[in-house]
Amino acid sequence: MSFFAADAVMDMADLGIGTFAGAAAIRSFVEDWWETWGDHLIELEELVDLGHGVVFSRIREDGRLVGSDGHVEQRRGWVLVWVQGVIERYAIYLDIDAARVAAVRLAEERE
Repeated sequence: MSFFAADAVMDMADLGIGTFAGAAAIRSFVEDWWETWGDHLIELEELVDLGHGVVFSRIREDGRLVGSDGHVEQRRGWVLVWVQGVIERYAIYLDIDAARVAAVRLAEERE
């Protein structure tokens, strides 16, 4: 968790999951999320540094939930804002194109 700012925000509202404020809350969510998976892979499909600390990523998540034989695969857009070497804000979007637009807008606002 050392790459998150102490007051970082993880925004998963677009997924209907909510927002987590602070590194401790983010860590707790991530631990709970990983425990739901029997097998889990996150693959980076695209990474774009838009400047001014803003990064857009297209991610493919793949796996099997604990207690299930079913396979889950999803693609999402991630937007990260880095400040002084740590993540200040991390947002995940259902719509990859909406994530890209949000990332470009953030980079332009931070110019």
